[in-house]
Amino acid sequence: VYRRDQPAMTKGRMREFYQCDFDIAGTYDPMIPDAEVLTILCEALTKLEIGEFTVKINHRKILDGIFEVCGVPAEKIRPISSAVDKLDKLPWADVRKEMTEEKGLSGKCADAIGEYVKLKGGVELLKVLQADEKLTANTSATQGLKDMELLFRYLEIFGVMNKMSFDLSLARGLDYYTGVIYEAVTELSAPPKPVDGQAAKKKSNPDEFDESTVGVGSVAAGGRYDDLVGMFSGKNKKGEPTLRIPCVGVSIGVERVFSILLNKAQNEEIKSNETQVYVMSMGDGLLEERMQIVKELWDNDIKAEFSYKIKPRTQNQFAACDKDLIPLAVTIGKDEVDQGNVLIKDMREKDESQGRGVLVKRSDMVREIQKRLTVL
Repeated sequence: VYRRDQPAMTKGRMREFYQCDFDIAGTYDPMIPDAEVLTILCEALTKLEIGEFTVKINHRKILDGIFEVCGVPAEKIRPISSAVDKLDKLPWADVRKEMTEEKGLSGKCADAIGEYVKLKGGVELLKVLQADEKLTANTSATQGLKDMELLFRYLEIFGVMNKMSFDLSLARGLDYYTGVIYEAVTELSAPPKPVDGQAAKKKSNPDEFDESTVGVGSVAAGGRYDDLVGMFSGKNKKGEPTLRIPCVGVSIGVERVFSILLNKAQNEEIKSNETQVYVMSMGDGLLEERMQIVKELWDNDIKAEFSYKIKPRTQNQFAACDKDLIPLAVTIGKDEVDQGNVLIKDMREKDESQGRGVLVKRSDMVREIQKRLTVL
């Protein structure tokens, strides 16, 4: 999916981006498709090898119930929800200030909300909330807690519950979510931490975007949106959507995943080909002899390579091994050819103890290399 958005650029969000979506539409028994979507999300992020990740999960009905119980007026629920969603980027004091000074909520009400939205955990947190008589007296919260109990059971069966974090601060800024909501984060999701002893740099232009203060953000997000698709089906005489099509889905941010993989690649040595052995010569080029050795290795299903020069420079041959991370080298010189020997060297080891390599009879070369390759 390609999207073009109009985000506040100071939040580090992209104006144009791609995402990979997976959605299940239709009427099903509660939380079965929701559990499957979350399982697929975990499978995808695991296969992508982006490193450790956590799926923060919450429920709009629980969040709405908390706001109602804490005395938030109905017209302020969405603005307050938007403020709560910033808790992954801002300390509670700043979020509370936005609630009270910018959005007109009473301090008492904000403090009551704070007691809830600071909570995170797993099944144990669900039990704590289920024991909260004030919260369970709210119809919306009760329905949300019932959904989460069922969802957690299914996620345990699917083997991904260990990736979940029940986080009451997760609100998701979009209004169309009606049930469970979630987002996946990695350790790169958060903004970089300031270096000890260094003050944050001040921008000469307050509107200028400072990339150094922005992390990757969530790498995937989604939830249940039961009323959105029906908006496009037309309306009946009562002004209600003609069709109600329940949906649940997730979007994986392609650029955000790529940025993590790129960062990972820059910190790791990536082998660009499958070559296992490099055949090289010392002194005279010995091109035909190198060709004969490579052919023998190829015939025995060993992935081998050599320099395509008649008289390659010694240093260039060693550099080829380093560049392509080739683990073994077979080296010959005039003496080795005359005596029917080869030298085999482990190119991963940079110590001097190997010398030029281990002297092996040419007739034993293939067997010795195969033995070494089995333990690489």
